[in-house]
Amino acid sequence: MIAFVPGLLTGLSLIIAIGAQNAFVIRQGLTKQHVLLVVLICAASDALAIVLGVSGLGAIIQGLPWLLEIIRWFGVAYLTWFGIKSVKSVFKNQSLDATGVQSGSAKKVALTVLGVTWLNPHFYLDTVILLGSIGNQFGTDKWWFATGGIVGSFLWFFSIGFGAKAASGLMKKPVFWKVLDSIIAVVMFSIAILLAFYKF
Repeated sequence: MIAFVPGLLTGLSLIIAIGAQNAFVIRQGLTKQHVLLVVLICAASDALAIVLGVSGLGAIIQGLPWLLEIIRWFGVAYLTWFGIKSVKSVFKNQSLDATGVQSGSAKKVALTVLGVTWLNPHFYLDTVILLGSIGNQFGTDKWWFATGGIVGSFLWFFSIGFGAKAASGLMKKPVFWKVLDSIIAVVMFSIAILLAFYKF
């Protein structure tokens, strides 16, 4: 059960980063077009990828402890790199511009969000590989980790999708992303340290 919180925090930290998927969700929230459909597709995609990562990697590495160590240190390196990237972002004036994203029929919106999600290499790296490999570090508690990541995904996408109109002014301000990137950096470094020094 201890793995739920790291799963939640790691999942949120990876999902929150500025990208095409978040821009699309916020845009749909601002226009109030097919918001439920969009957030469900995003969160369900994350859930499927996390489950595949945790179950697939678990089956592969079960009899290969040396592979588990490689994956552990890959995770430490990636989380550290992501933390450094977030620290660098704190010093940039960035904001989220969702104005260029198209909207339309439910079918078009669904296909667009599926494309933005499943055609993004970072989606696989973050969910299937990274969250899956970190989850497997928790042994029998890996499903608590996966559950935490999935809950984080649903919380985030429902929050930004349905909260976009109220928070639109805030999200356009660079200070919002500076604070957010600072929090992401702290979480990434914390999880990297946990992976490096805690024996599960």
